[in-house]
Amino acid sequence: TIKNDQSEVWKALYDPNKRVVVQIAPAVRVAIGEEFGFEPGENTLGKTVAALRRLGFDYVFDTSVGADLTIMEEGTEFVERFTNGDLDMYPMFTSCCPGWVRFIKSQYPQMVNRLSSAKSPQEMFEAVMKTAFAKKMNIDPDRIFALSIMPCIAKKDEREKPLFHGEFAGHGVDCVLTTRELDRLIRADHIDPKTLKDAAFDTPFTE
Repeated sequence: TIKNDQSEVWKALYDPNKRVVVQIAPAVRVAIGEEFGFEPGENTLGKTVAALRRLGFDYVFDTSVGADLTIMEEGTEFVERFTNGDLDMYPMFTSCCPGWVRFIKSQYPQMVNRLSSAKSPQEMFEAVMKTAFAKKMNIDPDRIFALSIMPCIAKKDEREKPLFHGEFAGHGVDCVLTTRELDRLIRADHIDPKTLKDAAFDTPFTE
């Protein structure tokens, strides 16, 4: 059963002591459009960002930046392993997807050491939010509420992993919503994305 986490987001949005930061996974910006009458497959990124701003989010970012960071880390790890002869017999697998990681751990435990040690894009990006971004904006990391909007409920499970607790300010990711939950969040505030002008992601993490 999918746990509905919308109430946690509303609490954060109405907490004057919180700076609410949200990241959007690439798949969400396409899937959400059909809920609001856009053509199937249409990229509704600008409208989605505008709707999130209307809801009251302080900063809106793209998970693709976290994916770039993960790729760089995995690439560095791959070169190191390859150079040391660690990949002579078996490949190195990505650790981007918590569903995939769970599958390997449960079905092929002998291959766990083949997984990259890099965090997923979701966790990678929120770690940056609570360190580099917090420092740049002069915000106490404890005041940052970091939300991820993801296409897969495995990301909710990943958020709960003890491995990601206590590194910076408790969880790196404070809450995860699915595309469907985002739809409900927008509807609950009576926002029609079709009526909004396109908005862009915040800097400095747009490229």
